[in-house]
Amino acid sequence: MSKYTSLGVSYYSLLGLHPKASNQEIRRAYRELSKHYHPDTADMPQAIATAKFQKINEAYATLVDSKKRLEYDKKIKHLYLNDFEQRVNLNTHVVSGSKWSNLSSYLDSKDRPLSAGELFALLIMGITLLGCLIIAIIIGLVRPELTIQA
Repeated sequence: MSKYTSLGVSYYSLLGLHPKASNQEIRRAYRELSKHYHPDTADMPQAIATAKFQKINEAYATLVDSKKRLEYDKKIKHLYLNDFEQRVNLNTHVVSGSKWSNLSSYLDSKDRPLSAGELFALLIMGITLLGCLIIAIIIGLVRPELTIQA
């Protein structure tokens, strides 16, 4: 998921969270950031600390309230889908017959690293392919009558 929207930095990126973060994770991130950016305790100029602290408060207030969060997620998903569709149109890719409603939070495969299960599946597929090639070469060498003759 992109860090920036037409609204600026997304609330999830501001708090350093994944869009599927739980309320407990949101509270923990908020507490850490509010300690760091509180105008009374921050080591930065008061105006900058106050502005950052207000943004963090706004993000927390939106994400911790389930109704506001759902509304925010719909709005931000709409923005990401529009951005994604514009990129698809610019690259002249045609996506026909697909529904956009079932997209995950990762619209670009470069945003998400492969999981351990996906890496294991790729390893197994690679070993299988290599094994098939070795078997075909062995059969070709041992029983040449089974190979295609010109």
